[in-house]
Amino acid sequence: MSFSALVPVAIGAVAVVLVLGLINMMRGGSPNTSQKLMRWRVGLQFLAVVVIIIAIWLKANGG
Repeated sequence: MSFSALVPVAIGAVAVVLVLGLINMMRGGSPNTSQKLMRWRVGLQFLAVVVIIIAIWLKANGG
């Protein structure tokens, strides 16, 4: 399995947490839960960007 296969997984994780946070907000759920989910989203977005950068670097350097 190549490192670039992790890119869709990382992006999917961000999307899932984003949707869960939006659903919680639209249903009038706990603001603390929405806040926690949005913090997770930001962290996962950072991780996804790092994974994408590494995948691009590896592809450019023959890895």
